[in-house]
Amino acid sequence: MPTYKGISSEAFRHPLDRQAEEALRNLPGFNLIARKFVEFVYERPQLVYLMGNAIQVGPRQYSTIYQMFRECVRDLDIYPEPTLFVAQNPEANSYALGQENPYILINTGILDLLDQGEIRAVLAHELGHIKCGHTILIQMAMWAMSAASALGEMTFGIGNFVSQALIYAFFEWRRKAELTADRAALLVIDDLNTVMSSMMKVSGGSIKYAHECSLQEFIKQSENYHSLDENGMNQVYKFLLYNGAQGMMLGHPFPVERLRYLQEWSVSEQYQQIRQGNYQQSPASGAVDITAQTASQEAETLRRQIEELQQQINKIKKSDNFNDNP
Repeated sequence: MPTYKGISSEAFRHPLDRQAEEALRNLPGFNLIARKFVEFVYERPQLVYLMGNAIQVGPRQYSTIYQMFRECVRDLDIYPEPTLFVAQNPEANSYALGQENPYILINTGILDLLDQGEIRAVLAHELGHIKCGHTILIQMAMWAMSAASALGEMTFGIGNFVSQALIYAFFEWRRKAELTADRAALLVIDDLNTVMSSMMKVSGGSIKYAHECSLQEFIKQSENYHSLDENGMNQVYKFLLYNGAQGMMLGHPFPVERLRYLQEWSVSEQYQQIRQGNYQQSPASGAVDITAQTASQEAETLRRQIEELQQQINKIKKSDNFNDNP
């Protein structure tokens, strides 16, 4: 497997990822959400949850997976090494989160469904998110959207700033960030079919009937999907499907679209140059610059958060009492 010593995430970052993040950052309310996220939410609770409810991978826990993981970390030149967890979940899924202490969670559904090369592709994909600093933005998006929907104006001052446009921008960026992570997988695996096969199996693969799945047919399906764009109305349907037409907005591009983007990049001059060792170096610091808080600062933040929340509750109680009086 190739190793890209000192590679910067900018060397393989998809231009649509870069454009979508720039558009997101320029929208009103983004900077406020960034500040409030640091003030009220941190990655530690989720990390503590995984420590208590999943298996932490290491030399004596899933040793084969750990060896593959360490090789992917080396190949993308990521330091320090993120933490890898395996959760008991039949859904073929994985994700990466965390900035100060980045980590990856991979479900047993992935381990049961994919072969070793495909598992490696999934690990490299998630490490690509960490390499590019995507994880902090993903956490911000998750927090902002859940806070806005669950608490309305009682979102510690962000309720009026989480506009529909900002939510759309977060989702649009998340989808485009996947294209960059797919490139990271291809760089590490150096085999397009293996990466595409992992996408196919996660889309609808079956352990029992895996031998009846054809990558070439899935590629043909991708080609047929893109031919739908010849009808302008189908483009409208695609936009609506991505943006909530079926009740929820999608955080990933359709797998058949990801296939096309990756195929195009696999024959590009940029990809060939990177494989030959000609790439931008000095790893990027990440998408969002957030200074880690000390333990005392975290405690003070929590104290203020509780006080502010109590003040909000008291105001609501006084308002209710006033309205109840004849």
